Amino acid sequence: MMGIREDMPLLARHEGVWDGTYTYYNAEGVQVDQHSSRLLCRFVEGEHPYHQTNHYTWPDGRTEIREFPAAYRDKRVWWDNELIKGSAWEVGQDDKARTVMLTWERTGDPELYLYEMIQLADDGQTRCRTWHWIRSGKLETRTAIEERLVTCDWRKVEAEMAAGG
Repeated sequence: MMGIREDMPLLARHEGVWDGTYTYYNAEGVQVDQHSSRLLCRFVEGEHPYHQTNHYTWPDGRTEIREFPAAYRDKRVWWDNELIKGSAWEVGQDDKARTVMLTWERTGDPELYLYEMIQLADDGQTRCRTWHWIRSGKLETRTAIEERLVTCDWRKVEAEMAAGG
């Protein structure tokens, strides 16, 4: 039986620490928010073999941390937590092996769903992501995310962060 790394080799290339910027636009294309991010994308043993931790920082000093442990089955990672329910998969028809797709719903808001496309650069050092937030069949928000790989060694960064570094 193959595992998540073997079944999803493109997703496995995302393992590591990514720094970036999230920019949100309303349906009319007006920027409504922007903040920086640090994401730890981890592959681990156990019930949730993919685990992503998102650290957000706004210009006014606000911060937020969100945890996204995911199960794995059927060549997809699956989330089901207090914030989202959905899945991610690699786009098999992408001859260049650059594209991962996600879809999820916000827990407690059944009229809102999102689609995300992630494009990993061929050198694996940068990626861009776009989210389309759709409410009742109509575009509500777009999110554009640009990120760069800081390190593949998420364990070291996680330990430094835990130690207050």
